[in-house]
Formats: sequence, C-alpha cells, structure tokens
Amino acid sequence: MPDVSPAWTALGGDPTLLTRVSTVERPGALHARLPVRELARACVGACALAAAELAARRAGTDEVPAVTVDDGAVATAFVSERHLRVDGRRPVTFAPLSRFWRTADGWVRTHANYPHHRARLLAALGVPEDPEAVAAAFAERSACEVEESVYARGGLAVALRTPGEWAAHEQGAAVAGRPLVELGRLDSARARTFTSVRRDPLLPAAGIRVLDLTRVIAGPVATRTLALLGADVLRLDSPRLPELPDQHADTGFGKRSARLDLRGDRDAFEELLAAADVVVTGYRPGALDRFALTPEALAERRPGVVVAQLSAWGAYGPWRDRRGFDSLVQVATGIAALESSAEQPGALPAQALDHGSGYLLAAGVLRALTEQAEEGGSRVVRVALARTAGWLLEGADGRLPDVTDRRQPDAEAAPERWLAVRDSALGRLRYALSPVAFAGGPWDWERAPGSWGGDPARWW
Repeated sequence: MPDVSPAWTALGGDPTLLTRVSTVERPGALHARLPVRELARACVGACALAAAELAARRAGTDEVPAVTVDDGAVATAFVSERHLRVDGRRPVTFAPLSRFWRTADGWVRTHANYPHHRARLLAALGVPEDPEAVAAAFAERSACEVEESVYARGGLAVALRTPGEWAAHEQGAAVAGRPLVELGRLDSARARTFTSVRRDPLLPAAGIRVLDLTRVIAGPVATRTLALLGADVLRLDSPRLPELPDQHADTGFGKRSARLDLRGDRDAFEELLAAADVVVTGYRPGALDRFALTPEALAERRPGVVVAQLSAWGAYGPWRDRRGFDSLVQVATGIAALESSAEQPGALPAQALDHGSGYLLAAGVLRALTEQAEEGGSRVVRVALARTAGWLLEGADGRLPDVTDRRQPDAEAAPERWLAVRDSALGRLRYALSPVAFAGGPWDWERAPGSWGGDPARWW
C-alpha cells in the first residue's frame, strides 16, 4: 500500500507485508491544504500492521492478519479530544491565552494550558492575566524577541515561520537530517521469549508491562494504543505537576494511573522498572537524565527493555532542550503559514503531529518487540513532532503543496460508528474508538479511564 510504505519502511518492516493492508478512503476526512489525511492513514496503517505482525508471531502462524484502515475511523480518532463527552459535557481544550498573537513584525503562538506555563508567560511579558494587556505587550515586540524571552522564563511562545525559513533554521536543518522513526539497539540482551496469545481477540501486547512517563497527547496516544493491544500500562506522573482532567479522560483508556515522585520514591520506581518490558517517555530530552532514565542507563538496569522516547523538537540541535506542543511545532515549521487565511495564520484540522507521532511511536515499540524475538537486544525508539511535521510538508510526491488550493471539502462522514459510550469512575463517557484494526484484533479497550493518579504504583 503506497500510503503506508514510507512509514513502514522507516520502521524497518518487511515490505512484502504491505499487501496485507487495505484502505477505505473518505475524501472529505481531515481536509487541509497539506496531505493530513494521507499522513494520518499512513501512521495508523503502519501501527496496525506492526500489531498484526506481532499478533501472528504470538499466535504461532505465518499468516499476518489483514489490516483495514478506514479514513473515517482515523479522522475521528485524530480529533478524539473533541468527540469526548463526560456526562454530556464538552471537554475543555485550549485555554484563553493559548492562541495566535500579533507582534510588531508578524505573529507568535503561545501555549498556556497548564497553570505553570501560563504564569511563566505572564512573567516574561510583565503583565497581568488580561488578554488586552498580553496583546499590547506582544504588539510592542518582534516575534523572535518574544520567542526567546518567553522561553528564557520557561514559558512557551513560538514565532511564525514559513517552510523556507524553518529549513534555513539550525533546528530545522538538524531535524531534516534525521529519519522519521529512529531505531537503535543498545546491547546484546538475549532474545525475547513470548507466550502464545488467545485468539479472540488477538492481543499482540498481552503480558507486556509498559511504564508510561508521558503527558499531553502524543505519548499518551502511543500508550493508549499499546493498552488496546493488551499491554499492562501504568502511567506515572509527578505529584508536583498538574494534569488536565479532560486530557486524562481522553487518553487514559486501558491504563492505570499513579503518582510517583522520582525525587523521593526511587526504590518504588526501580521495583517497577525491574519488571517492565517497555518504558515510554514524553518529556523534553534531558529532563529525566538526572534520574538515570537515559536509554543506556535503563538498559543497563533492565536488560531487554524497549525505551521509546517522544519529543517536540528532537534530541538534537539548538532546540533539543526546549518544551513544545503540536500547535507550536505547526507554527515553527511553516505548517501554520501554509494553512493560513487572509486574516491570520492557520492550523491543521487536527493535532495531527501529536496523534500521528503517537501511532508511529507505538508502531516502533511493536516492531522492536518483534525484532527482539528474532535478534534480542535492548532497543530504543525515538519520534519527534518536528520530524513528523517535515514528513507532512514533503507531501505525497515530495513537493510542497499549492497554497492557492481553496477547494471546499466533501461532506464529512458521520462519526457515530466510530464512537462508543460507557460508564466510568469519571462519569458516562462518549469517546472515539481506536482506528488500529486488524482481523481478529480488539475493537475497544477493556478498561475505562479512572481518576488521575488514583491507582497504586505497582504491577497487577
């Protein structure tokens, strides 16, 4: 399948397995100037194929289950946070100060959903929490000046750039030189031995224990997908960092959630690590190094582990230490400029960099598990939102899209068939089903999300 091929190749997959993938195309889904629908389909298709491949190995068959990628299911899942309802209530998404702002010479976009980021933004600008005061402060400064001063105070603001300006930027050049999915082998740990899995449904990740040290969307989407496929996922959060309730509800399916302070509960973490198969991190590169959580350190203490790392800007270049979110990466890389209107910069129809990167990261973990059964070795998988953005900008044929294309989208497919409703500890939830589908595989999560941090920090 041509759409899935680049992602599957980046994952080191067997190209002959691409014949197992079929697509249900829905032209109106995720309409944008850039090929968002094709990117979303490729990320989900590669993840589903990786799951099917591992399922076949664990079921003891050479026949890899057929994979179906439905654009409607993919589009619904890529905006899962918008479809979520908690007792009928719509979720809170972006906070009032998370938006585009005019500067003296252009535009910036800020991210201030979390209280600590909002406080740092206001401190950098020297203004109270008043949109008019914030707008006035931005209007007096250049976009790049705002970007640097806000980041210097630990806040998040990114100047609008064109694709050409990003390509000429030192960070843009560093990202462009990296593979879409970075795969590495850390040691010569012995080959992984799998037990067989039940066939109804096929759960390729059954028995795999995943430590989930991720936040926001991309990392939690990856671990949510592994939970769908049968993994025992334990999300760990610092009690010092708040979480947004609706965000947790959307990405918490299939998981348990505990709070653990790595500064004071190291023995508890090491006990969890000793029995873990996979560690997934979503903090900015280097943020966890002081806790000896580099891939090499983790593999030394837990030989055979798969370490999956998600970052905004990549673990290289001058921005490697910077925090970032999907909306900010769209602005820096030129996506917002290409999707702009006459009035202001634009955005993709979904946080596609987050969701797409999440499925790529989950696919990398699944492929690493498959390769471990053949070759052994602790593994590392890295995905960066900025590199996913670069892949989107390349377009289906390697060229930038025509920004004069203003065609109206076809009618959107009704999402009801890709939604489900269930009761939970959080209330009655309406939510998007996973688009990762293969013959004999699961259709829904066994577990609804519970309260954030409400579970004990131990394995079942």
